[in-house]
Amino acid sequence: MKPILSSLAVAALISLGTAASAECYADYKAKQDNPLRLHYGVMQVSACDKGQAQQEASKRLSASGWTLLNVMSVFGPEGLDKRKANAGQFYLRY
Repeated sequence: MKPILSSLAVAALISLGTAASAECYADYKAKQDNPLRLHYGVMQVSACDKGQAQQEASKRLSASGWTLLNVMSVFGPEGLDKRKANAGQFYLRY
């Protein structure tokens, strides 16, 4: 019985590690004032949760003088190609 429980525990830890290392990205809108500038961008984030992605994006953008307006969505690597052209110079910049 113990070897089965040990195997299950190892499998659970491996699956947690895999989920934590999943590639997550967020697309967002941001602004700067004086003069007003707006941009749409895509960034890699550490969590596939929209709330956590919003906090992370806000911190990164504010360090460069941008204010996060909103995180539009959080997605995996399969969504990168269709957003690349729209994000332009802000594609994976922050």
